[in-house]
Amino acid sequence: MDLLLDALAVLLPVDCAGCGAADRSVCASCRAALGPAVLSRVGRLEVHSAARYDGAVRELVLSLKEGGRTDAARAMGAAIAPLLGAASNGGSQLALVPSSRAAYRRRGYDPVRLLVRRAGFRPRAVLRPTRATAAQKSLDVDGRARNSADSLTAVDDLTGRRFTLVDDVVTTGATLIEAARAVEQGGGEVIGAVTLAATPRYFRSFQ
Repeated sequence: MDLLLDALAVLLPVDCAGCGAADRSVCASCRAALGPAVLSRVGRLEVHSAARYDGAVRELVLSLKEGGRTDAARAMGAAIAPLLGAASNGGSQLALVPSSRAAYRRRGYDPVRLLVRRAGFRPRAVLRPTRATAAQKSLDVDGRARNSADSLTAVDDLTGRRFTLVDDVVTTGATLIEAARAVEQGGGEVIGAVTLAATPRYFRSFQ
C-alpha cells in the first residue's frame, strides 16, 4: 500500500490534512493519532470514540468539516470502523446524527455520513432536522443544550428497533442527548453511541 501511495503522490501531490506534511492525505503519524479508543458517558449513554479530540485528530476533523478535505475521510472512517462493526454485530442499527440543512448546503456533503460510508457501512437515514440551529462551536454548555433541544425527529416509526447513535465529535453531549430523545420518541431504543472523537475538556475515559 505504501508503494502505491508513493506512486500516487508523485502524480497527485497532496498535503496531510492533519499536519500539512507532503505527499499523504493523512500521514502515518496522524493516522496513529486516531486512537486508542476511549469510553465516555453522556447522561445514561456510553459513548465509544475512536480518539481524543485534540492535536492532529482535531485538525483532521476540522479539515473534513470546514476545509472540504473529503480525501481524508477514508483514514478517519478506518479508525471508526471497528466501533461501528461492534455496534452492528451487537444487534443494533446505526442512527447517524444528520447535518443541519444550512451546513449541508454550505459543504455539499454530510461529514458523518461520509465517515460511515468510508468505514464500509451504508445505513439508512433514521433522523432528520426539524428546524434551523446555530453552530454549536460558538455556544457554551447551556447554549448547546438549548440549541439542540427538539431539533431532530425520526423519519419513520422506529418501534421495536435498537440503535447506536453516530456522530463525528462528542463535546458536551447535547447533540447525542437530543438524538436519543428523537429516536425514543419515534419508538426506538438507544443502546449507546459511537463518535470519531471525544473532547477531553468534558470527558474522561473510564475504560
